[in-house]
Amino acid sequence: MLSFIYRCNLKPDMYIYLAEEDNFEPMPKEIFNSLGIVEFSMELEISKKTKLAREDASTVFNNLKEHGFHIQLPSNESLEEIMARIANKKNKASAK
Repeated sequence: MLSFIYRCNLKPDMYIYLAEEDNFEPMPKEIFNSLGIVEFSMELEISKKTKLAREDASTVFNNLKEHGFHIQLPSNESLEEIMARIANKKNKASAK
């Protein structure tokens, strides 16, 4: 499966893998809007046996097939932590 990989300028070491070039529609808007500028990095053919530096290829492949995207998170930050931080920022902004 061909994937399209983008880096996020506000989140070092965070990459977005897409099943379709420039199609960010499958991503939750809250996450996409928190990434800052996303820049195309490369395209890569991924199979369940592909060797990736920081991700499990089978997980990436399955996420691309099922959801249309995969997020490579920086360091040890979980998706739940990112979503909680986004929700917290929204709550603070709406309280003003």
